[in-house]
Amino acid sequence: MESEDTSGMDRKIEDKRWIKKKYWKFIIGGGLLLLVVLFFLLRDWTSTIRVERERISIAPVIKGVFNDYITNDGTAAPISTVFLDAYEGGKVEKILLEEGSMLKQGDVILTLSNNDINLNILNSEAQLAEKSNFLREVRIRMEQEKHSLEREVLNARFDLIAKKRTYEQNKELYKDQLISRDEFLRSDEAYQLADKTQELVLLRQKQDSSFRSLQIDQITENLKNMQTNLSLVKQQQEYLNVKSPVDGQLGSLMVELGQSIIRGFRIGQINILTSYKIEADVDEHYIDRIRTGLSSFIERPNDTLQLEIKKVYPEVRNGRFKIDLVFTGKLPENIRIGQSYFIKIKLGQAVEAIQIPQGGFYQTTGGQWIFVVDKSGQFAVKRNIKIGRKNPQYYEILDGLVPGEEVIVSDYTIFGNNDKVELK
Repeated sequence: MESEDTSGMDRKIEDKRWIKKKYWKFIIGGGLLLLVVLFFLLRDWTSTIRVERERISIAPVIKGVFNDYITNDGTAAPISTVFLDAYEGGKVEKILLEEGSMLKQGDVILTLSNNDINLNILNSEAQLAEKSNFLREVRIRMEQEKHSLEREVLNARFDLIAKKRTYEQNKELYKDQLISRDEFLRSDEAYQLADKTQELVLLRQKQDSSFRSLQIDQITENLKNMQTNLSLVKQQQEYLNVKSPVDGQLGSLMVELGQSIIRGFRIGQINILTSYKIEADVDEHYIDRIRTGLSSFIERPNDTLQLEIKKVYPEVRNGRFKIDLVFTGKLPENIRIGQSYFIKIKLGQAVEAIQIPQGGFYQTTGGQWIFVVDKSGQFAVKRNIKIGRKNPQYYEILDGLVPGEEVIVSDYTIFGNNDKVELK
């Protein structure tokens, strides 16, 4: 019996697949890992918000003439104001003119009463009369003394002449031995005495004249001072009539009948209406650019009024500083103090520049960046920009934008902290 060959049944069959089964799990795991990596690499991770176009404002970036000016509210005021202060205190007796009255220089506005001033006038007049009487008496007495001294001088002169004549006669007689020596010496001594006496009288006359003149000058000066004092006191009385120092309009009157006021009290003010000025409060952002001499204007339906900055006040209050502008041409018709005007102040010359319209975006970004709309119009992304000057309509763009692009200029509050805006 032939034996059956079974060697073929025990042979191992080789697996002809190019990837073995045990490697599939590594391949699948690696593929999943690759997909995850690609997902993270290719995905746009920019924080995004979707907004309807109707809720935002989109404006084009343009290039054109940039007018460097600002707009500001201003108030009409008189070209100058004169404050009315009381030169003397007193009680308000009469108010002759009311606020708004047109005044001429010297017009009496109100009258005061002051009994002390009236009493001072009476005392000064009495003292002046007493001093005048005293001066009159002194002059009369001095005239009498003057005449008496003149008679004394005259007597001394004639006495000297007589004594001299006697001396000369005795001298000749003594030479001829006709009189005694004793008689001659007595005549000589009498003559010498008369001569010395005349010298003393003349000296006293001279001294008396100087003293009399000095005394009269002193009394006269004293009298003059008293007259001046009386004039000043009467002038104080005149000051009780409060008068307008200039032509103008009585702007305010801050007293009432019967009110007692002190010297220096601010009674009111007078507005000089020969011209007007515009007072304006400007944001301190422009403090380095506002200066005297800058041109300004007020646009009206039928004409334009020209102004010029006349004064810039140095003090800043609540983030604003004050300026005064004066009209360089005609004045507005029917201008009234306190009337409001919308003025435009030129800060520089017009230049060609890239510009974008003003909008609420500036409050959020501070002008450091802006959302720029993609060419597709489907979304907008942040971009850093540099803003220069601004006027009431446009911002000047120094860097970051080119004409033809579009930007979102409305308020950015609804965007939150997102870096991309998708437009629906």
